[in-house]
Amino acid sequence: MASPHSTLARSSPLRWPLSSLPRSHYPIMVVSAAASYSFFSAEADDSDGGVPNVASATSLEIIGSRRALLSGFSSLKQPYRPFPIIGWNRHVETIFAALFRSLPSVRLRRECLRARDNGAISLDWVSGDDRLLPPDSPVLILLPGLTGGSQDTYVRHMLARARKKGWRVVVFNSRGCAHSPVTTPQFYSASFTEDLGEVVKYVSACYPMCKMYAVGWSLGANILVRYLGQESHECPLSGAVSLCNPFNLPITDEDFHKGFNKIYDKALARSLRKIFKKHALLFEDLRDDYNIPMAANAKTVRDFDEGLTRVSFGFKSADDYYFNSSSSNSIVHVRTPLLCIQAANDPIAPSRGIPRQEIKENPSCLLIVTPKGGHLGWIAGKGAPFGAAWTDSVVMEFLDHLHSDKHGMNSCHHTDDIQRSMSVHN
Repeated sequence: MASPHSTLARSSPLRWPLSSLPRSHYPIMVVSAAASYSFFSAEADDSDGGVPNVASATSLEIIGSRRALLSGFSSLKQPYRPFPIIGWNRHVETIFAALFRSLPSVRLRRECLRARDNGAISLDWVSGDDRLLPPDSPVLILLPGLTGGSQDTYVRHMLARARKKGWRVVVFNSRGCAHSPVTTPQFYSASFTEDLGEVVKYVSACYPMCKMYAVGWSLGANILVRYLGQESHECPLSGAVSLCNPFNLPITDEDFHKGFNKIYDKALARSLRKIFKKHALLFEDLRDDYNIPMAANAKTVRDFDEGLTRVSFGFKSADDYYFNSSSSNSIVHVRTPLLCIQAANDPIAPSRGIPRQEIKENPSCLLIVTPKGGHLGWIAGKGAPFGAAWTDSVVMEFLDHLHSDKHGMNSCHHTDDIQRSMSVHN
C-alpha cells in the first residue's frame, strides 16, 4: 500500500550518528539489527531467512502474452543476483534502501497547479529542461509512493537515468507531499485519479508534440494503474510502468498488521499525522462521518484511513475503501502498454495479491516478479548496494523500446519458450 522510504529516512534516530561512520560499516549495522529481529521473531521463515537457494534467488517469473519483447533486453540478460547478505532478507533490503541509497543531486523547478476543487498539485521539473530539450522530447511523469515525493532516492535515481537519456521528467507530488501545499480539506488516496488526470492534461497542453509515459511506485503505482484502467482506450499515455504495486489492498492491509510490518505501519502513520497536523485548521468543524481525533492521533495507516481518507472519498468504511480502490480490478481494462515489476518477498505489496491471471490475459500487460527485492529495494546489479535499484535499467529499456517502436508491444509475437529461457537462470 505504501512506500516507507521517506518516512524511515526522516524519522530514523540512526541517521545523524551514522554520518560520522564509514559507509562500509553501514551494511554490518543494518544486517545485525535485522538478524537480531529474525532470531527472536516468529515471523522469520525459511524462504526469507538465511543464505538463499541459488536457483530460486536468481530466477525471474515473467508473465504476459507479449513477453517475447523482453528477450532482447540487455538488462535481463544476466541472472538476478541480490547483493550478498543485504539482499537476502526482505526487511534488511527495504530498510537499507530507505536509509542508505545515494541521492542524486538534481536541481528542480517547482510548478503548482490549481485543481478543479481548488486543491494544489505540485510538479517538480528538472530546472532548465524547458529551454534545453527539444520540444518533441518524450515526457516521463513519476508518481512516488504514499507520503513520498521528489526528495526520495528511488525517484531521483529514475529521474536522473531518464534525463541522461534525453527525456523530459516531471515528478507529480501528491497533495501535502514533498512540502506541497494543502488548500482544501482533502488529501489524496489510493482511489483518487483526478489529480493525475489533470496533470496529464496539463503536461500534454505544455508539450503537444511529445509522447507521454509514466512510472509509479507503491501507492503511486496503484493510482497509475487505476488511471490506465479508467481511461482504457482513451488513455493519452503511450506507456507505463508499475513498481511494487500493492494491487490488492485488503491483502496488503491484512499483512500490514503482522510481525515486523508493524514498524512500517507506524512509520507511515507518523508521517501522515505530520502532514495532517500541518494543515489541521482546514479540517476544523467537519461533520458527517469524519473522525478528526482518530486521524490526528492515528497509530496505524488504517486508523488514518478510517478517520479521514475513506470519508473524504465517499466510502462506507476502511474495508470498503480498500476493496474498491485496489488496482487489481483495473488490469482487465488497461489498453496502454504496461510493465509491472514486483518482488516475490515484498513485505508491503504481498506476492499473493498480484493479479497474475488478469495480467496474463491482457495483451497490453507484462509482469516481472523478482525472487528478492523487498519493498522498493532491489539491491542488485551494478549499482548495488548504494546506487540505483536493479529495476531502473529494465524500466528505462522498456520505455525506450516503446518510444522507438511505433507499434509498441503489439509488434511482438508470442513464443512459448521465451518465458522458460528467461525465468530460469543457472
